[in-house]
Amino acid sequence: MRYLALDLGDRRIGVAISDPLGIFARPLEVFERCSRQEDFVRVQALIAQHGVDVVIAGLPLNMDGTEGPQADWVRDYTTELAESITAPIILWDERLSTEEAKDILRAQGKRPGEADLDAVAAAVILQSYLDTVRSSGF
Repeated sequence: MRYLALDLGDRRIGVAISDPLGIFARPLEVFERCSRQEDFVRVQALIAQHGVDVVIAGLPLNMDGTEGPQADWVRDYTTELAESITAPIILWDERLSTEEAKDILRAQGKRPGEADLDAVAAAVILQSYLDTVRSSGF
C-alpha cells in the first residue's frame, strides 16, 4: 500500500509519500493553493504519478481533542476532494505535527522555512498514521 499525506493550510499544501510497502514516510513537496478545483487536479496527478492507494489528510484538532473552525474547513475541503480523486481519504489527528516538524528540521541543522516545514509536517502526520496502523495489526 502506498500512502500520500496532505497538510492542508490556508496558503500551501504540504505533501508526503510513503514507501511502496507503507512503512516509512518522507516529505515530497509543497504547493501553493489555488482554486479548490486546481488543487484537486494537482492531488489527483500526484496519486496517479506515485500509484497511491490511500490519502491521509491532517485534521487540526484543538489540544483537548475538540474540533474548531479549521477542522470544519478541512472536513469540508476533503469531502469535496474525495469526489475528485480516485483514492479514499482518511482524516488523521495532526496535533503538534508542525512543532515536531520544526524539531526535525532543527535536528538536521536546517532553519524551518515555511515550504520545508509544510512537507515535513505532512511526513510527520503520515508516519504517525503508519506507525499506528502497524502497531494495531491492521
